[in-house]
Amino acid sequence: MKESHKRSRSPKTKKIYRVKNWSQYDRALRNRGDITIWLSEEAIQAWAPKQNGKQGRPKKFSDLAIETVLTLRLVFHLPLRQAEGFVHSLLAMMDLDLPTPDHTTLSRRSSSLKPVLKYRACPGEPVHVIVDSTGLSIHGEGPWRHGKKKRRGWRKLHVAVDGKGNLLATTLSRETSRDASRVPRLFDIYSGPVASLTGDRGYDQASVYRAGLDRNSDADIVIHPRVNGVHSHRKLELVQRNGHLERIASGGIYRWRRESGYYRQSGVENAIYRYKTIIGKRLRARGDGAREAEVVLGGNILNRCLDLGRPVSVCVG
Repeated sequence: MKESHKRSRSPKTKKIYRVKNWSQYDRALRNRGDITIWLSEEAIQAWAPKQNGKQGRPKKFSDLAIETVLTLRLVFHLPLRQAEGFVHSLLAMMDLDLPTPDHTTLSRRSSSLKPVLKYRACPGEPVHVIVDSTGLSIHGEGPWRHGKKKRRGWRKLHVAVDGKGNLLATTLSRETSRDASRVPRLFDIYSGPVASLTGDRGYDQASVYRAGLDRNSDADIVIHPRVNGVHSHRKLELVQRNGHLERIASGGIYRWRRESGYYRQSGVENAIYRYKTIIGKRLRARGDGAREAEVVLGGNILNRCLDLGRPVSVCVG
């Protein structure tokens, strides 16, 4: 089996795809740069929170107002003070008599903000869940401190997407955490039906198979086996994994990838690339709670971009 992993793939076997709806996709790409901004009447009415009758000073801004400013901050890559001034000028040009959250309020409220990842799906339709992770640097001290070199920290961003690249769930963890350990958390966030679960070698653990089968006992679990993977006859959740190992040993790794549907993994890799290209390669917030909210807002931005239009590719050779 080790020899099948080492075989190189000929470029002649790679398929060629062509975008079928180029005119519509080209228009969607231009629309992503449209800076026309407006507030609906519902958003204006919800800018200030409703009184809840509890003791203490009431909040001046609703969660919707905070989310709006922080979302614009991510879109235009602005520090908090510049985001405050940007929104203030927008409200002035719209001739809206609405207060602007100051940067201190934005920083404080972001740590307790609980935004929801917005995902448009057909009700009841099972989706192909694809998981992966990447590293994002965090804001901290400079590379040097008191004459000694200090490494910047980073966090792991774990994402789950569907077969079309829409983000289903996002979560953050320390850099030392294992990818497989965050799959249950991703499934806690995405509670919809599952048709299959796909992941790379980092998810080759019994707990990942168990999490997918707990959601749907008939789900296809397509996890790339490790190079030194062996059969397991004690854990029933690894029956599919044993089948993957047998097919790899008999037909080779590339044939298994093609026939099993493992190449769906490229969907989550593209989503991570879009996140780092559009949102950025680092986290702007400083607290863990604020960072969790930041990646959810970033996911909403990416899903909105896909809603504007996406390419439809067909194989031409």
